Amino acid sequence: MALAAPLRDAGAQDNPYTATVSVDATAETVAKARDAARTDGARKALAAIAERLSGGKAKPLKLGDNQILDLVASFEVGNEKMTAVRYTADYTYHFRAEPTARALQAAGINPSDAGGNAGAGAGTGGSAAAPGGKPVVVLPVYQSGGRPVLWEDPNPWRQAWTQRPGDTAVSLMVPLGDTGDVTAIDAEKARAGDARALAAIAKAEGSDDVLVLLAVQRSGGLDVTARRYRGGQLTDAHADSVAAKPGENEEDFYNRAVGVIAGDFDSNWKNAKDGLAGQQGSLVVAAPINGLDDWLKLRDLLAALPNVRKIDVRSLSRQEASVEIQYLGTLDQLKASLASSKLDLQGGDPIWRLARTP
Repeated sequence: MALAAPLRDAGAQDNPYTATVSVDATAETVAKARDAARTDGARKALAAIAERLSGGKAKPLKLGDNQILDLVASFEVGNEKMTAVRYTADYTYHFRAEPTARALQAAGINPSDAGGNAGAGAGTGGSAAAPGGKPVVVLPVYQSGGRPVLWEDPNPWRQAWTQRPGDTAVSLMVPLGDTGDVTAIDAEKARAGDARALAAIAKAEGSDDVLVLLAVQRSGGLDVTARRYRGGQLTDAHADSVAAKPGENEEDFYNRAVGVIAGDFDSNWKNAKDGLAGQQGSLVVAAPINGLDDWLKLRDLLAALPNVRKIDVRSLSRQEASVEIQYLGTLDQLKASLASSKLDLQGGDPIWRLARTP
């Protein structure tokens, strides 16, 4: 069972396709209750927008749940409360302007009454859009010991980004994670910088830029690698680490980590040490390994480096992996980045070797 009620017209003055509702759902598990609440909340938020734009004369929208979720650009969550079977929260939904306008027009509602902002792109928290009026799509990928996750739960990194206040100069939009988003890209493709998948999610969200934020859990904090893509091509990269404070609970830690990374992005990473944009290169290296598991660990280690753009396997045996590494920046910057992960790049063209250091 799910209940949702309009709470306030958050952001309506800036974006007519934004509405906030309270949700309350009960199900067999809290995860199912949350999913039901999100879906019902999106329906009630869209109904509130239709009601507002029609002057209180809107007819019921004949749209299925998936059709409505496909209209959602992003959402924010506040005041979450959970029990074993019940979920309550306040959700602010930002709907995609053009497709939402078409849906409302099909229901006999003229969105032109919304004024000059009716065509504005929806962003998180109503912050200013990126150059060209389009938000930057944020994909928070989280990894803690096993395989990375993006849309799956638990993902405390993504959860914290959905709750981020819209206080940055550039609009950062976290996709809802609907069927279209899940089909477009997954955690592995996001982490690997799959050009086709990145272009697909950008197109689905009406954007040009995608920011992949890989957060790797470590003892005492997070190691975050941020990569920005345009047209599926890497344009910038940055690495940062956020240490947990003594006595800090998990939610506060992740919210603070989001603030750190968003602050870096907002200032164009002006304090970053990596200066990677503008120069690119590639080299083939041979690395000794001890079987498949050891190779997978090495691959993940390389993929997490901020200036590693792509890794292509040339050959693989139980004793050695030969890979082509495409990187941003200079060779010296690549060596320094590898050294920070206890990897030593030795030799020179045409034979490079990768050795592990204590």
